[in-house]
Amino acid sequence: MKARLRASLDVAGPLIGLVVVVVLFAALAPDRFVSAYNLKTVATQTVIVGLGAIGMTYVMISGGIDLSVGSVIALVSVVTALLLREGYGEGVALLGGLATGALVGAVNGLVVTRLSIVPFIVTLGTMGVARGVAKYLANEQTVRADAGWLGALMTKTPDPAWLLLAKGVWITLILAAVMTLVLRRTVLGVHTFAVGSNEATARLCGVPVERVKLIVYVLAGLFAGIAGVMQYGRLTVGDPTTAMGLELDVIAAVVIGGGSLSGGRGSITGALLGAFFMSVLANGCTLTGVPTYVQEILVGTIIVAAVGLDRLRRR
Repeated sequence: MKARLRASLDVAGPLIGLVVVVVLFAALAPDRFVSAYNLKTVATQTVIVGLGAIGMTYVMISGGIDLSVGSVIALVSVVTALLLREGYGEGVALLGGLATGALVGAVNGLVVTRLSIVPFIVTLGTMGVARGVAKYLANEQTVRADAGWLGALMTKTPDPAWLLLAKGVWITLILAAVMTLVLRRTVLGVHTFAVGSNEATARLCGVPVERVKLIVYVLAGLFAGIAGVMQYGRLTVGDPTTAMGLELDVIAAVVIGGGSLSGGRGSITGALLGAFFMSVLANGCTLTGVPTYVQEILVGTIIVAAVGLDRLRRR
C-alpha cells in the first residue's frame, strides 16, 4: 500500500507542475500556445527526450546513469543516413541504427560490470567517443539521404489523418506501455529495483547484479537508438552535432518524474510526464520570447530542485 501511494505521489508531482506551466503559458500567449497545431508540435518535440527517458529510467532505478544518450542519438542519426545513402532500404537503416545504439549500451554495461568503473566516468567517456565516431563517419558534416517512410514518423500531420498526432508519438506511447509492464510485472523489473535499492542485499538474495546492469544499459542504448532514428526522421539528415546536451534534458525528465539519482525509484509514466514538462517549458518560452539562456538556467534550476526534493523524500 505504501509503495503504491508513493508511486502515485511521484506521478502527481510532475503532473501538478505540468498543469501549472500549461496554465501559465496559456495565460501569457493564449492565441499561439493554446492551439491544436501547437499541441501537435509539443507532442512531437517530446518524442526524442521521451524515448531517451524510458531507457534512462531503467538505468537510474538500477542506481546508474548514462551520459552518452545525446551522443548516441547523433551517432545513430548518422549511421541511419549513411545506410540510406548507400542504397540500403529503410528497414535495414532502421535496424542498423537500433543495433548501433544497443552496441554502445552493451559497451557501457560491460565496462561498468567487468571493470567496476563508476557509471558516470564510463558514460562520460563513451559520450565523447560516440560523438567523435559520429563526426568521423559523417566527415564532420551533415549526411543527406532520402528518408523514405522514416521521414513520415515525425510529421506533425500524419497520414492517415485520423492518427491526429505524429506516428512517432504513438510509437513512444506504445513502447512506454510495454516497458512499464516489464518494469512492474516481470523478474527483470523486480531485480532492477532491487539492485538500485541495495546492491549488496540484492546480491545476497541471489539477484544476478552484473547481468541486470548489462541489460539495463543495453536497453538505454536501444532506446537512444530509437530516438536517433526518430531524430533522423525529424531532420531528414544525419547530423553529428545534433542532440548536444540532450542527456541533461533526459536526466531532468526522469528526476522530475520521480526518479532518484540514488537508485531504487522511478516510473516510465513519471518520466514521460517529465519529458512533456520539458517540451512545454521550451515551447512556451519560445512563444513568449524568453531567451535561450534563460531556458537553460530554468532547466538547471529544475534539476537541482528536483534532486533536492528527492533528498528530502528519502530522509
